[in-house]
Amino acid sequence: MASSVLNGAENLKLISGIAPTRFGFVGSNFQDRRLASKNLVSFVRNYKARTPTTRCSLSSPRPASQPRFIQHKQEAFWFYRFLSIVYDHVINPGHWTEDMRDEALEPADLSDRNMIVVDVGGGTGFTTLGIVKHVDAKNVTILDQSPHQLAKAKQKEPLKECKIIEGDAEDLPFRTDYADRYVSAGSIEYWPDPQRGIREAYRVLKLGGKACVIGPVYPTFWLSRFFADMWMLFPKEEEYIEWFQKAGFKDIKLKRIGPKWYRGVRRYGLIMGCSVTGVKPSSGDSPLQLGPKLEDIKKPVNPFGFLLRFILGTMAATYYVLVPIYMWIKDQIVPKGMPI
Repeated sequence: MASSVLNGAENLKLISGIAPTRFGFVGSNFQDRRLASKNLVSFVRNYKARTPTTRCSLSSPRPASQPRFIQHKQEAFWFYRFLSIVYDHVINPGHWTEDMRDEALEPADLSDRNMIVVDVGGGTGFTTLGIVKHVDAKNVTILDQSPHQLAKAKQKEPLKECKIIEGDAEDLPFRTDYADRYVSAGSIEYWPDPQRGIREAYRVLKLGGKACVIGPVYPTFWLSRFFADMWMLFPKEEEYIEWFQKAGFKDIKLKRIGPKWYRGVRRYGLIMGCSVTGVKPSSGDSPLQLGPKLEDIKKPVNPFGFLLRFILGTMAATYYVLVPIYMWIKDQIVPKGMPI
């Protein structure tokens, strides 16, 4: 676990200044109404304050080092070959709305139109549309391994001036100290080696540059955990922090996000559940040294095993298409102000 989490409440500061009465990481249901709108958390050392003891979630049944069915580059490639057709119309309305996108990008501090920004795993460009509200499109690069997703991005008028390239999040085609901002939304869940991807984020940033990784959170409801562990990586919040810390980032903050109709409930898992940011404190490569990649995409695969994993992973994904529908119905039925 991240050292700042294991050291307890003295290492935790709520940026909003509110100390909640019910607080936990992904292991809690997180239904405190006061935190629903004030949900930015900073992980720092030696902070002394009267805050409740942090309750970390238990280890997931399958650690990040054991990829799920679609947590492979080749399965993800073909998964998006079909999902790209309906991605903006099926996934976004339930898990990644414009309001969520703008809220998640706020900690990235896109404060200068001349900033150089890389959007890694940019897909159809939905997140990029939020970036170009603040940064000139000509200074933004969209990278994704899926040509089918990128084809959708190319069709969007506000993104016409963006650079659009195919590439691997774990081996970025950018020089060291290149970008002012690194953004990645809805991509980490498919990385076989998340630590390597975040290490790359550190490398390509300039001194003082900021990385913003937006992704899912690990659910606590047993059925959601089952399908999450089948489908793709749902990291716990402390895992995000640990990856950032090991890569060398400082001033690490985590902001919880979710659709309005979830009312702060996180036990079912959120495909877009948190936005994590960190600042690069010194020029050059990351201090973290890693071995060979966990997955070699050029290595031949067993076609029958590939097909089985792809089918099972797609079936698990269907569950997470239904979850937001279920939560939206509950939001309509249960009176406002009551827990759902």
